[in-house]
Amino acid sequence: MKDFKKFHFAGQKIGEEIIMVVHRHWFNILEQMLLVFFMLFFMFSGAIYLPILFTALQSSPLNYFFFFLENVFAMFIWIFFFLIWIDYYFDVWIITNLRIVNIEQKGLFNRSVSEMDLGRIQDVTAEVIGIIPTFFNYGDVFIQTAAETERFLFRQVPDPYRIKDVIMQLQKQRVHQKTAEFRKMMEGENL
Repeated sequence: MKDFKKFHFAGQKIGEEIIMVVHRHWFNILEQMLLVFFMLFFMFSGAIYLPILFTALQSSPLNYFFFFLENVFAMFIWIFFFLIWIDYYFDVWIITNLRIVNIEQKGLFNRSVSEMDLGRIQDVTAEVIGIIPTFFNYGDVFIQTAAETERFLFRQVPDPYRIKDVIMQLQKQRVHQKTAEFRKMMEGENL
């Protein structure tokens, strides 16, 4: 496991250590990029074969208009690629010794940050569905609490069973730590 002691994030508490930083699996972005590759193939094949099939596109006014449409389509593809990359790169789950921080990017200008104390976790479920996710070992991790937020979701993350095990181990440590703190507090009041 990677050592994250030299890394910090905004809002990190004193004594809080980063245990794991999780991004979505690389195959998830590849699935989304297939549409971008298809659009690029469509654009380049159109640029090559449409002028051959329709000779009217080779005349001056129509050629400029066709070139303009190709550039607009290329800019659309670039923006679509950029949005997919931003969504992939900035979706991150930070697991610390005290809590889980979920940072989810939704578009260019919308980011959602939520956190969950490890002591409030009741159940953790790892789910791998399908042939490709099983082969590449990626899937979802669901974290259940008794709070209003029913489930905390890690979407399409690599090695979900290991992540589940790490979270359950940290949850047990956190519960023991809180119990010990409560016991010390109660003993201090009784004296």
